[in-house]
This record gives sequence, structure tokens and C-alpha cells, in this order.
Amino acid sequence: MSDIKAALLAQAIETPSWAYGNSGTRFKVFAQRGVPRDPYEKLADAAQVHAFTGVAPSVALHIPWDRVDDYADLAAHASNLGVRIGAINSNVFQDDDYMLGSVTSPDARVRRKATDHLLECVDVMDATGSDTLKLWFSDGTNYPGQDDIRSRQDRLAESLAEVYDRLGEHQRFLLEYKLFEPAFYTTDVPDWGTAYAHCVKLGPKAQVVVDTGHHAPGTNIEFIVAFLLREGKLGGFDFNSRFYADDDLMAGAADPFQLFRIMFEVVRGGGYTEDVAFMLDQCHNIEPKIAGQIRSVMNVQEATAKALLVDRAALAAAQSAGDVLGANGVFMDAYNTDVRPLLAEVRAERGLDPDPMAAYARSGYFEKIVAERVGGAQAGWGA
Repeated sequence: MSDIKAALLAQAIETPSWAYGNSGTRFKVFAQRGVPRDPYEKLADAAQVHAFTGVAPSVALHIPWDRVDDYADLAAHASNLGVRIGAINSNVFQDDDYMLGSVTSPDARVRRKATDHLLECVDVMDATGSDTLKLWFSDGTNYPGQDDIRSRQDRLAESLAEVYDRLGEHQRFLLEYKLFEPAFYTTDVPDWGTAYAHCVKLGPKAQVVVDTGHHAPGTNIEFIVAFLLREGKLGGFDFNSRFYADDDLMAGAADPFQLFRIMFEVVRGGGYTEDVAFMLDQCHNIEPKIAGQIRSVMNVQEATAKALLVDRAALAAAQSAGDVLGANGVFMDAYNTDVRPLLAEVRAERGLDPDPMAAYARSGYFEKIVAERVGGAQAGWGA
């Protein structure tokens, strides 16, 4: 049990800056009280999640949503709060120029603009000390014949190569994929295979990120995780839950068993290291921002604890013997274990309150920010 506790103590789950601001669906953004008005306040809120869970030491930024004049100062502010800047996320999907695509656009001027933004994000990495650039492209087409599918892949490869060459020695980029939306006929990076093919061609500093919401219903995400780990190309996760495609609900909310299965493959495949980034990607819509992140972190912790409890020797023996029900039984025994007392122990040994949600509620931080953050432009989704 001591080795399991040590593994849980070493866990690090990155929270996204955009989860702390106002967010919503494509139909409506619901404003909440006390949300941050700038990136500095986003970091302050993220620091609360780390303070109460002990396992959320980094915060992902989104450019231009988190653009500031002095990124070194922003990084210093994070450090003073007890957290650090994590992955830098690019944005080439919210500009009118990108209606027909960004790096795959048929317009060379637009492609140049998009690639220059990606290079700007590497500059932000340099200034903040980040080692990870996360790339997601909404690029694609909506009508048959709209553009040449193969040429769009050529344009994508050309831009990725330029960005790859700009990366520093200890930097990398993670290429994200998404089944569909907003391009519904063809999406230029629609699946893990497309992302993997581009990353293999580029080299070791290009890896795939798995967003758990970006798949067709019924997709076996744990198979994708196992395969990418086997190939050394799994760079990280964007954890969230979805009932259909990309709802960006709280991690573990819709299918906690799936989250457990994914985390088992991570542990089994040797991915439970700093080389694989465990990030949340959630735009909370109706639940409180900070409390929602705390709950999501706890959900990932619970799935991880259960994955670590799987009796690997007994499982391997049953698998080798062809004992289908026995192997499944070993798996389910771990999943059905109540790990909340174990995690409460781990937190207490770390000097934290065993119940992060209750501790945050008692802290008075929410009431404080509601009172202080009145007026000014709120930094919500897309701000």
C-alpha cells in the first residue's frame, strides 16, 4: 500500500485557465459571480484548487485569451501563488480569417497568419518556462468538393514542420484531434491515427494528446491509449466527460468506469510519469468554477487509485490461463473498491484536509472573490 500512496502523492493534474471564467454552450454563456477579470485572477483561482487537493500544481494558458504584456511577470505571479505555467494552448479558430481553415486554408496569407500565431505561442513558452505547446485545429470542410483533401494535409504538414523546428531542446508539442465540429464533412485532424502519422514523421518532440470527449460514441479510448503508449507517442490527456461528443463536462461525470479503464492502461503502459501530461479541458457551464475543478481533480484521483489497486500478477495469470471471467473479476474488484478513505489518508499525511470540497467551502474564498471582483470585463471563454 505504501507504493500506491507514493504514486498518488506524486500525481500532477493540470487545470485550464479557461475553466475559471464564464463559459457555456454554443447557445448561451451563463455569467457567474466572482469569475476572474484577467489571467492573474485565473491563476489565483487555480492556486486554490492546488491548495486544497495538493495535486494541481500547473495551469494551462490559452493565447490570446490569456495574453498579457509581460509573460515573465505572469509566470512569477504563478510561482508566488504556489503554481506554475503549464501547457500553452494556441487559438486559430476564432478569427474571421479562419472561416475556411487556418494552417490548411487555401489562402496562403491566412496560413502564414496562423503559423505565425503558433510561433508566437512558442515565444510565450520561452517567456513562461512552459515546455509544452498544445495544438488543436478546427480546420476542415463542410461540403464535398469544397477543397482538396490531400492538399490540406500537405499544408498542415508544412506548418507543423515549421513549428517543430522552432521548438527548444526541452520543448514539445502535442497534436490534438477531434472527430468533427465545426467542420462536418471533413476534419483535417479527425482522429488519433491522423495525429499520430504527422507526429511520427516529425520526430520525438511531436506527440499526440487524447481529449476524452473527441471520439465517436462507443470508441475504445483505452485501446488508443495503450497503442500510443506502446509507440512512445502519448503526450498527454485532456480529461473531460461527454454524453455525445464534446460536452466538456467534468471528468468522470458521465462514465467513471471509462476513466478507470483509461488510467489502468496508463499505469500498465508505463505512462504514469511526468512524460504524460494529465490535463483537464473543461468549460464549466452551470456548476461553480473552482469547486468544479476540485471535484474533477478528485475524480481523476479516484480513477487513478483504483487503477493502481489492480492486482497485476493475478490479472496476468488469469489472462494467460484464458480465464475470461477470472480476469474480468480481478479488474472489477479494483474498480468496485471504495478508494475515498485511502485518498483521505493520503491527503491527511500531506497535511491537507481529507475532504477538499468541504475545506474549500469553509475557506470563504468564494465569498471573498464575489465581493472583490465587481465591475470590469470578465475573462470568460473566448475573452
